[in-house]
Amino acid sequence: MLLLVGTAPASAALPKEGTLVPGRKLGGVHLGEAANDVRAALGSSYGVCRGCATTTWYFTYRPFDRHGLAVELRRGRVSGVYTVWKPSGWRAPRGLRLGATELDLQTLAGPLVPIVCSDYDARIRDTAEARTVYYVLRGRLWGFGLLHAHADPCR
Repeated sequence: MLLLVGTAPASAALPKEGTLVPGRKLGGVHLGEAANDVRAALGSSYGVCRGCATTTWYFTYRPFDRHGLAVELRRGRVSGVYTVWKPSGWRAPRGLRLGATELDLQTLAGPLVPIVCSDYDARIRDTAEARTVYYVLRGRLWGFGLLHAHADPCR
């Protein structure tokens, strides 16, 4: 369940065509970034998950729309960030876009480790600090994620 709070300043908003920088940032949000910095970048118009184990903010393009970006927070800092419901126009390096086939994902993202989750699959690459996640549903790239290294992408 979501609870919408506040309104976004005109300069702060969810990017219409967000970008994944593997191991570094997603939609302009970095792991470890302070909650106040996220609000400064994306605005204060977000939904708050009431049933999540971790404080999770949902930034969407319109109220009650499912497409957007989720930001998880622990102790006031970003612990995870991921796209929600395949937002249109989001991309990664080398022309990889949400909606791409698994073959395109392998070709453009390089070698990834597959993990089978209950309703989707994850393809991951770890660095010492971060886990980049490519979420696959029915053979198509459905979402991007950035988590702390070795975090469970199936949560």
